[in-house]
Amino acid sequence: MNAYAKIHVLKKNANLDDDTYRDLLERETGKRSCKGMASAEQLKVISALQRLLPEQDPNAAQGKRATGKFAKKLQALWIAGHNLGVIANKSDEAMIAFLQRQTGLDHHRFLQDGRDANKAIDALKMWLRRSTQNYDLFTQDQNQSPILNDYRFQICLHIWAELAKVGKEPAQTLTTYMVACCGKDDPGSLNSTDWIQLMNRLGKFYRSVKK
Repeated sequence: MNAYAKIHVLKKNANLDDDTYRDLLERETGKRSCKGMASAEQLKVISALQRLLPEQDPNAAQGKRATGKFAKKLQALWIAGHNLGVIANKSDEAMIAFLQRQTGLDHHRFLQDGRDANKAIDALKMWLRRSTQNYDLFTQDQNQSPILNDYRFQICLHIWAELAKVGKEPAQTLTTYMVACCGKDDPGSLNSTDWIQLMNRLGKFYRSVKK
C-alpha cells in the first residue's frame, strides 16, 4: 500500500469528515490536499492520523481489570487522568497501586466499601486538579448550565484549552471536532459511548502533542 492509499485508509478509520481531514492536512503540511505532497509530508500526515486512532485496552490484553462495586467510577477517573495528560499508565494495575499509596487502604476496601471508595475518589480528583492546575475540574456550580457541570465536558474543554495555548487544535472548533468524532454538534445529545470516544480520541491527540 502506498502512502496516498494509507492516508485515506487512516482517514476512514479515524472517522474524519472532509473538512476536518483537510484542516489536519493544512495544519501538518500547509496544504489542503495530499496530492503533490512530498514523501516527508505524507509521512507527517500518516503520523498525525495514527494518533487519532483508538488505543488498545491494556487491561483486556493483560486480563487484570479491577472488579468491585466502585471499580467503574475509579476507572473512569483514572482514564480521565490519562486523557488529561497526567497519567502515563492507564492500566487498572497502575490505578490500584497509586490509590493504595495515596489512601493507605487495601484495594479490596476502596473497590467494595462506599466510604473508602469516596476517600479514593476524592483523593484522585484532588490530585488531578493539582496536576492540571484546573481547580474547576470535577466540580459543580448551580449557577451554570448543566452541560458545564458535566465532568466529561469539563475534561474536553480543558484539553481543548491546553491545545489552543500552543496552537495545536485538531479542528477549527471543539464543536467541529465533536461532529467529526461523534456525528453530533450538541454536547447535550452525546450518549455515554459518544463521550468515551470523544474524550479518548481527544486525549490521545493531546498526549501526542505533549511529547
